[in-house]
Amino acid sequence: MALALTGPVCVLAGAGTGKTRAITHRIAYGVRTGVYKPTSVLAVTFTARAAGEMRTRLRELGVAGVQARTFHAAALRQLGFFWPKVVGGAPPRILEHKAPVVAEAAQRLNLSVDRIGVRDLASEIEWSKVSLVTQDDYVRAATALDRPAPAGFDRQAVARLLDVYEQVKTERGVIDFEDVLLLLAALLESRGDVAAEVRAQYKHFVVDEYQDVSPLQQFLLDQWLGGRQEICVVGDPSQTIYSFTGATPHHLLTFSHTRPTAQVVRLVRDYRSTPQVVGLANRLLSKASRGQSGVHAPLELVAHRPAGPPVGYTAYDDDDAEAAGIAARIGRLIAAGTRPSEIAVLYRTNAQSEPFEQALASAGIGYLVRGGDRFFARRDVRDAILLLRGAGRAAGADEPMPQLVRDVLLAVGWAPEPPAARGAARERWDAMQALVALADDLAATAEREGRQAMLPDLVAELDERAATQHAPTVEGVTLASLHAAKGLEWDAVFLAGMSEGLMPISLAETDAAIAEERRLLYVGITRAREHLELSYARARNPGGRASRRRTRFLDGLWPQDDRPATRTGRPSRGTAVPADVDPELLSRLMEWRAQVATETSKPTYTVLNEAALMGIAAQRPSTVAELARVNGIGPAKIDRFGATLLAIVAGDSPG
Repeated sequence: MALALTGPVCVLAGAGTGKTRAITHRIAYGVRTGVYKPTSVLAVTFTARAAGEMRTRLRELGVAGVQARTFHAAALRQLGFFWPKVVGGAPPRILEHKAPVVAEAAQRLNLSVDRIGVRDLASEIEWSKVSLVTQDDYVRAATALDRPAPAGFDRQAVARLLDVYEQVKTERGVIDFEDVLLLLAALLESRGDVAAEVRAQYKHFVVDEYQDVSPLQQFLLDQWLGGRQEICVVGDPSQTIYSFTGATPHHLLTFSHTRPTAQVVRLVRDYRSTPQVVGLANRLLSKASRGQSGVHAPLELVAHRPAGPPVGYTAYDDDDAEAAGIAARIGRLIAAGTRPSEIAVLYRTNAQSEPFEQALASAGIGYLVRGGDRFFARRDVRDAILLLRGAGRAAGADEPMPQLVRDVLLAVGWAPEPPAARGAARERWDAMQALVALADDLAATAEREGRQAMLPDLVAELDERAATQHAPTVEGVTLASLHAAKGLEWDAVFLAGMSEGLMPISLAETDAAIAEERRLLYVGITRAREHLELSYARARNPGGRASRRRTRFLDGLWPQDDRPATRTGRPSRGTAVPADVDPELLSRLMEWRAQVATETSKPTYTVLNEAALMGIAAQRPSTVAELARVNGIGPAKIDRFGATLLAIVAGDSPG
């Protein structure tokens, strides 16, 4: 790949195959051979952390001047440069949160919305803009995609809201984050002089995580390129997990068709994970990919690490037992020498974090919740950087930087040993220790290069990281959703809540949505380097009804699993039927489901999963409202099957 320096290049890079290393070495080789000028290369990715990692690696390779940024950071930089020249004055202020504007737009339309409704409508606005769907096209596009209308509103109401939202923004003189890309792309498309200046600056493009580009990002990329072919894209269709935000693997899957001269490189050697982890990841995808070929077929990874421990599988009685069991297992790993920062607990939704926070705190194990307060937004971190900046101005050239950092941070909560108790004091110490560790890393790097790191070097590094939200590593177990874990890796990963309704999430009702949930699980599995454990709880609360069934995605993969994936009118072998389930009603529901599956040529679980059927047979709902309270039955299922299901419960013929 490093030798493919010119023309279109498509790199299909599986999880753990070292794509960041491949990207940076390709750029470095191009610079060293004179094919690239560093300042003519623009590398774009999707997270500030990934962009920061790319810049760090390029710096370690001795390459300076390459722009590695997120799409939004690159676009904002260019828009800020050209706006005064083309429009005049400073660019409009960027709206940090959509909620106030969405709420005002809804009020003008007399739409009653609560906080959750505002959030859902804001997400729908983002989807429409990154998908290049205007308010005039919204109803048609949302209908064609069978996209559920947010917050319970019909699509016409959402289309009107899109229009009024833009009006409110204009009145306030603000733009949102999507407008940054839209305005820059429109500027490049309409102003040949601006486009020529940008294209003269940037001649070579690299796009990471290309499976996640949206139509809007692709449109901007096309304007940057201006018909040129000097582009290298890197991605993995099997890691497409952001379709709900407008991301699509279409551009990656069709890259070699739209650019027939493209070189296609496949990276399949997995250097991250053990054969046990890689084997499970491959088997998970192979169960759903029969018949696929070419770029549409998932990459089959080849493990290059030595064998490790077997993947663990555990069924717990309830959520609290699952959290306590995982905390105990983490405690044993830490006692055996695994650093807490190399351990993660991953789950499907952020709401699942609480029992793990409580269990880890009770066990005296430090943790951080990914997606909480940003590192550089913490007041104690800001105060520490301010002190370091002042000390850097007064420090002598002969003072060792790591020791000086420790001396300065003693004033803001750092100590050689962490506090014994959890809480705010420990969180502050963890943040300060992350700064100490970063200072040690910078000093070690400088020593290897034959120079001495100074305190201003650390301050400059922190300023750059703060600008890109590339936080240093905080020592503690990571708690994160599967989406937030994308692009990260740990020595040990615990995948919790692997039950129907959570994985796949009950809202995933279409074939495409369920396929994306499978890919999300694949992403979770491939975050683990050595230790991987999957678990679920049979009941939510202690002593509760054990009605949960483990995720269908692990059928045939869970040890001693002999349940066939067949069309059947009976519960699968090994599925426990709770005592409060009406067996006669469950049998009628199973027969109905089997009939629907046969008529539609779909697997039975896509009609309704067994947990949902058992929930109906236990709760015997008589109204739509009662039916909606059964786990695993969302609005789309109710619209399609609600009347039939209520008829079956009432003892009538489903017709």
